[in-house]
Amino acid sequence: MIKIREIKDKKDLKDFILLPYKIHKDHKEWLPPLISDEWKVFDKEKNHSFSKCDTIMLLAEKDNKLVGRIMGIINHTYNKGHREKNVRFCFAECYQDDKVYASLLQAIEKWGKDKGMTKIIGPLGFSDKDPQGYLIEGFNDPMSVMVTNCSFEYMVDFTVKQGYTKMLDLFQYRTQIPQEIPAFYESVANRVINHGFKLVEFTRTKDARPYVKPVFDLINESYKDIYGFAALEDRESKEFSERFLPLLKPEYIKIVLDKDDKLVAFVIAMPDISQGFRKANGKLFPFGFIHILRSFRSANQLNLLLGSVKETIRNSGIDALLAVGLFRSAKKGQLEIMDSHLILEQNTKMRALMERLDSTIYKKYRIFQKEL
Repeated sequence: MIKIREIKDKKDLKDFILLPYKIHKDHKEWLPPLISDEWKVFDKEKNHSFSKCDTIMLLAEKDNKLVGRIMGIINHTYNKGHREKNVRFCFAECYQDDKVYASLLQAIEKWGKDKGMTKIIGPLGFSDKDPQGYLIEGFNDPMSVMVTNCSFEYMVDFTVKQGYTKMLDLFQYRTQIPQEIPAFYESVANRVINHGFKLVEFTRTKDARPYVKPVFDLINESYKDIYGFAALEDRESKEFSERFLPLLKPEYIKIVLDKDDKLVAFVIAMPDISQGFRKANGKLFPFGFIHILRSFRSANQLNLLLGSVKETIRNSGIDALLAVGLFRSAKKGQLEIMDSHLILEQNTKMRALMERLDSTIYKKYRIFQKEL
């Protein structure tokens, strides 16, 4: 018999957080997140996103054993701004048991319907900054980006079996980093500089901190039409930056200022340290942090994380200026490959940019939908 129960206390939350480490124990492609970071994500006191959403976290038990989990989210800010009545399901994990999965998903459907929602979508978290979509292609290629969803192939089959259909797909590209910066990029970058824009680069993380708020202000402005994105409040931006800034290498943070020293573009990337995270297996101590630090030295791939150009100056060549700075740092760091992170299927401009670099799509993800 399958029993679905809501998380009520800290012990339940611990079970919720640690369950994926058991389910994915023999899943060599899975990238285990830091357990300390997961506590921040799922703690209502530490993650301000909870204050804007209705949420429910559920665990599934079968034969007195924990066998699954799922979270439901109603993002009121997003729904109101987009005139939607959607409930989201996310962070779903289970063993290969379609009845367990169905029980979890149906519980979120009922919860959302009882709250007046008319559609369920997912996997999608608080925003597009959380892992989203189930993997539909590229299962045998190890995950290299921390905030992507390394799901089993059966999760897609189970979802379709419950009557869900495609809502949208996301692509992950991989390309060789050019050893010599293409003349075209250099030419465009120089033209942009001549028009009064300047590339700012960093050697110390603390020097990048004053730009955190302008970066997130630009994200709120330029990401507003990206599906699933809800504007981040200052507190959320601070929480997000505190989670990830310590992991970044400053030389792969690039910003562009205009002639008035206003931030108009940025890109943030980091060397692929996934092997260190796998060896750490979710724990920084006693030796996990050593594995992560060592993986910086052995990395040969650069992972793009975030980037944007102010809407009013897009197509002006700013992206070429950012690319030149990033390519130079990557060459200096002896990185050979670049990962695009997730790009919406409909984002034709970003896809065209990657494809001009002779990139290939090596992973695809799908967000599903169902009318309630």
